[in-house]
Amino acid sequence: MSRSKVLIAGGLGVVGRAALEYFEGLDDWDIVALSRRRPDFKTRARFVSVDLRNADECERVLGGQSDVTHVVFAALSEQTGAEKRTETDNARVNVQMLSTLVDCVEKNSTVFRHITLMQGGKAYGVHLGPPPTIPSRETDGRTMTPNFYFDQEDLIIERQRGKRWTWTVLRPPSVCGFAIGSPMNMLLLTGIFASVCRELGLPLRFPGVIGHLKDTCDSGLLAKAIVWCGTTPAAQNQIFNISNGDCFLWEALFPKVAELFKMPAGAPHALSMARTMPGKGELWDRIVKRYDLKPYALRDLIPTWDYADFTYRYQQAPFHSLLSTIKIRKAGFHDCIDSERMLLDHLRRLQEQRVLPF
Repeated sequence: MSRSKVLIAGGLGVVGRAALEYFEGLDDWDIVALSRRRPDFKTRARFVSVDLRNADECERVLGGQSDVTHVVFAALSEQTGAEKRTETDNARVNVQMLSTLVDCVEKNSTVFRHITLMQGGKAYGVHLGPPPTIPSRETDGRTMTPNFYFDQEDLIIERQRGKRWTWTVLRPPSVCGFAIGSPMNMLLLTGIFASVCRELGLPLRFPGVIGHLKDTCDSGLLAKAIVWCGTTPAAQNQIFNISNGDCFLWEALFPKVAELFKMPAGAPHALSMARTMPGKGELWDRIVKRYDLKPYALRDLIPTWDYADFTYRYQQAPFHSLLSTIKIRKAGFHDCIDSERMLLDHLRRLQEQRVLPF
């Protein structure tokens, strides 16, 4: 069998890192990962730093990649805090990044076969409020723009017309996996919040709204789906929802997290983590020293706590956000995982890797 070569844009994000690790377990794949940072783990992948907003730099750095067969586009450019972009500017930058990379790969690789484009629940408007339909399906109409998912999707569909390569769009809900500095990482949000509460002598209380039924997607499961999309004819030029296959309530999971961290669980108590967690850097440094953890600063692990308030639905009316995965199952991808077990296994693994305290 001839070798394939995958180029992963966003190679150290939650999705990109999981995809990289999964591809590394496959003997017939070469891997190039695009990232501004160097990996802090052993890998056989070749890491490249490139600004995807700069076409000349992209050509200079990636022009020699003439044997790329697959692209995983998990790159994301968002700004938070005082410098946060408008949604229109956010769309422009993210579309530009995708366009630049596709231009470069198409120009230089004669064996380019497939690109997997990552989307998410924003395709159904969950960032704006309750989605129009439950469960959300791939055939649902688009919600209010601007939304760079739609712009990127339109770009890929138009660019592919009449070409030999194909595309797949994957839409997971919040993805659970490890990455440094990701602004949307519910795994680290939960584990660090529990660690800080324990250090302060507080019980672990769920800080969000009660009754928000939701789903999630394991990063490893998503990585399997990415490989399936790139190697399965039934996935060509298709959009698929992908999730663990079950649903959960955060308030039901928090007592299990408290048990894992060997701390008491308290009654839920709504609080804004975006207001209460900034300024805990010195406290986290003490935790790192006490438990001999890897020397990550809190601001490096969690650059902003805004996503915590979003994913826990702080001060919002509870609503359901669930994706239908019937389409991808009918196409042949049947893997699933228990979400409670997934979260606890990931947290336990981060304890073993000395990212979180036992």
